[in-house]
Amino acid sequence: MLLMIPGPVKLHERILRAMARPMIGHRTKEFSEILEFCTEMLKKLFGTKHDVFIISGSGTAGLESAIACFSKVKRVTCIDNGKFGDRLGRIAERYTDVDVVRFEWGKSIDLDEVERSLAEGSEALAFVHNETSTGILNPAKEISKIAKKYDALVIMDAITSVGGDYVDMDGWKVDVAVVGSQKCLGAPPGLCAVAVNERAWDFYNERCPFYLDLKAYKKKLSEFQTPYTPAVSLFFALEEALKIIDEEGIENRIKRHRELSAFIRRWVIESGLELFPELNEISQYSNTVTAIRMPKGITDKELRGEMKRFGILISGGQEHLKGKIFRIGTMGNVTFRDVVTTLSCLERILVGRGIIKPVLSEIL
Repeated sequence: MLLMIPGPVKLHERILRAMARPMIGHRTKEFSEILEFCTEMLKKLFGTKHDVFIISGSGTAGLESAIACFSKVKRVTCIDNGKFGDRLGRIAERYTDVDVVRFEWGKSIDLDEVERSLAEGSEALAFVHNETSTGILNPAKEISKIAKKYDALVIMDAITSVGGDYVDMDGWKVDVAVVGSQKCLGAPPGLCAVAVNERAWDFYNERCPFYLDLKAYKKKLSEFQTPYTPAVSLFFALEEALKIIDEEGIENRIKRHRELSAFIRRWVIESGLELFPELNEISQYSNTVTAIRMPKGITDKELRGEMKRFGILISGGQEHLKGKIFRIGTMGNVTFRDVVTTLSCLERILVGRGIIKPVLSEIL
């Protein structure tokens, strides 16, 4: 099955082989060397010189760790313009007071509304950089700039942008950021990483979850160890995935993600379909997933079912967007051939029903 979804992504054969390596002790020098390499590579991808902590858990574990550990605030503003922005608010409300600034899913963020919330007393701001539920890239630099006017802590969900798009945590003055292994990094699910600058520790809440307490990870990182037993085989996979990224070059990898998503968007427009996100002067289309309005004449179940019979998995909409959009992922080790194969099958289905005209051969 060709995975063309917003994660998990297909795995390079080198990563599959890496996971088959014999087990090692997690308190050995060999494991410490793996953790050191992964940590240093992730710093480059986050765009930071500060600490990066790798946790055995999904991206949501990383988000909870980031929010809970630095929740010593009177109130946090959470931006919600998609499912994962909504999730940030749900996590944060377990630890502190929250003001959720909501926008219709698929709409762009209004910075004036964000600033209003901060001006009313928020000491922290949490937002999603790349909202895969709607296919929109939120303006991280501009959001963080507003937060800094109010000296607020900035927490960024970069789960689906780190490793696939430009991220400059230090330059944007983001204090805490999170990535998941199974997205643009091209590794299997089960690991996440939280990047933390020194300022964030001023907001540390010792009543955070025991397993997700980043102070414990910080203490052990000085030895390039984890505080608890890590998912060793997944670290083998992450190491290999990061080696592949290093060999490709970060700039080349970002360029590839952007070119593949741009090609999909061109096909969408040329074929007469409609992209879902509504942009403004500061938002952009996501470069790791494309969200497309479901055309009349076919249902979500029919479209994705027929694609599955071709051996290709694409995603539908989430929550109230179910049946209204479908999504194509361009993450990790995806190739131009993967994209052309996917669009060719989509085109065959939609042309066969008289929904669109064939255009793929013209734009290749």
